[in-house]
Amino acid sequence: MNAKATTSAKPCPVCGRPPDPASRPFCSQRCADVDLGRWLGGVYRIETNETPQPPSASSTED
Repeated sequence: MNAKATTSAKPCPVCGRPPDPASRPFCSQRCADVDLGRWLGGVYRIETNETPQPPSASSTED
């Protein structure tokens, strides 16, 4: 047994409860689904200083 792994486990990133080994790092499948919905909905994103590039004229011609 690894006592350090059980005592230093990070809480569920959605609700803060202790993680379930079957759903790790989440406490349940519900929290995993909530997190996936946040990713798919664009809640999590990485901000950059890059400006979007307009489509080039050569890429639209066939």
